[in-house]
Amino acid sequence: MEPNNENLHICANRGPFPGRSAELKAEIAREFTGTLERVAGIKPEARQVLFIEIELHDWIVAGKPYGSPPKRDDDMEDAAARDMRIKFKDLELLLSKIFTRHGVAEANASILASNCAGCERDGSISHGIFRMPGYVASLESGWVNGTAIPELEDVGPAYRRVDARNGFAQPALVAAMPWLIETAHSQGVAVVAIRDSHHFSALWPDLEPLARDGLVALSMVSGLACVAPPGGTQPVFGTNPIAFATPVAGTDPMIWDFATSAMSNGDLRIAAREGHSVPLGTGIDASGDLSDNPAAILAGGALLPFGGHKGAALSLMVEILASALTGGQFSSEVDFSRHSGAETPKTGQLIIAIDPARGGNDHFTARVAQLVDAVRSAGQPRLPSDRRYKTRRASQAEGILIETATYEKLLSYIE
Repeated sequence: MEPNNENLHICANRGPFPGRSAELKAEIAREFTGTLERVAGIKPEARQVLFIEIELHDWIVAGKPYGSPPKRDDDMEDAAARDMRIKFKDLELLLSKIFTRHGVAEANASILASNCAGCERDGSISHGIFRMPGYVASLESGWVNGTAIPELEDVGPAYRRVDARNGFAQPALVAAMPWLIETAHSQGVAVVAIRDSHHFSALWPDLEPLARDGLVALSMVSGLACVAPPGGTQPVFGTNPIAFATPVAGTDPMIWDFATSAMSNGDLRIAAREGHSVPLGTGIDASGDLSDNPAAILAGGALLPFGGHKGAALSLMVEILASALTGGQFSSEVDFSRHSGAETPKTGQLIIAIDPARGGNDHFTARVAQLVDAVRSAGQPRLPSDRRYKTRRASQAEGILIETATYEKLLSYIE
């Protein structure tokens, strides 16, 4: 199919463009202009319509209609009128009140609120306040224990097991974090294995503190079975994300965090909510046929791994390390059928931290920076974390952009 204005759209996960700074808009436009010409052969005169819905979110180029038609000026003005901005601390406080209102201990609520607000601030929309209804429903159903106090057990000089006791994963990791950092520096490496935990967020917030302390870190978490193996028709794996973080000389840490499925479950649900199609190959419907309809994938179908058997092998590794090794449940063993409305998967998480100074390289972060520069010079316009840090800076300067209706929904949780 020859790309043109009618069959090629760029779709962002939420919202139109208004409210972003002119500098950020210009930078996005420059990035996409080069990409469109290199990848899709779209010439300058054909590009203008494509920039209407670009925002600071991951994007998909598909050689067929994808999502809603581009918004015109009047639509964008209406959307802008429905938006509001909120300071990070104000959003964090509101979310903390919601968590405590629904049975979460204050210390745990503070941790979860900071995590969720941070995702929203940095543009990780599918793991920000979009998740709040699922958090609330899981708590209300009794599926997760919001007051759980994790139990820590040292099983080796650099190996700590954490029983989250049916609580959220983030408070369990926070409890182990000081030991994790100190041990990685003193021993060269440290491992934290968390079980019986509910992880309902992105993984990058778990690793950023480690990278800012000069450590290289890996993490992975299993989830609710919603991904079928290649050639299969039944979900076995979770979306099973993997995250990696490293310090970089002279700049913020580089952190990548992605699902081993073709699309995260959160992004799939957002696409279904907003009426977007998804690229063919994202998942299958209940009959086992490939589908570009997110609602059909969610209604008895399954996502597929990215990269076919290679992504499936990575997902299998996550199940082994985050569940079998930690003592948590496999994704296919999660069953909250007796807890109506529950959404948080109860599985396990593995975190590994390494002190790069032990590698005999006193210039590790400078070497990483050299490699990053080489990748950029080769033509890759954006590397992992670039978008997130830009969005963070914009949110800190201008406030976090959310829809007024979404804000009112959040307020309803504490009424």
